[in-house]
Amino acid sequence: MFTVAQIKAAHAKVQSGADFPNYIQEIKQLGVKAFETWVVDSHTDYVGDDHYQTSSYPMYAELSITDTVNKETFAYALRIHQQGQTDYYSFCRACADTGIEKWFVNLETMTCTYFDKFGNQVLVEQIPA
Repeated sequence: MFTVAQIKAAHAKVQSGADFPNYIQEIKQLGVKAFETWVVDSHTDYVGDDHYQTSSYPMYAELSITDTVNKETFAYALRIHQQGQTDYYSFCRACADTGIEKWFVNLETMTCTYFDKFGNQVLVEQIPA
């Protein structure tokens, strides 16, 4: 099974959101089936075959997630991040500021779903293969 160290090595190659599809392909090859990232500190829970699970440690001091979702501003922050205009921490701050608590990536359906603090889906996107 995969380890957090292997995932971190793959993630180290990510300079911006533009690198995300390559990262997804690499961790998918490691056996990751899904993962959930929490914006508050960027800890991530990973799932593999046979109910295998592992989690990463927080990556930064806790951010405060606003209660009010601003979907349009979030969509803009996501778009510019995917174009490589922001780094990961800046994207996470934008998520917190626009009410995004977490995202869930399903590597079998190749979707990424963003949620608010109340468990509501804010945005679902298809991950490019």
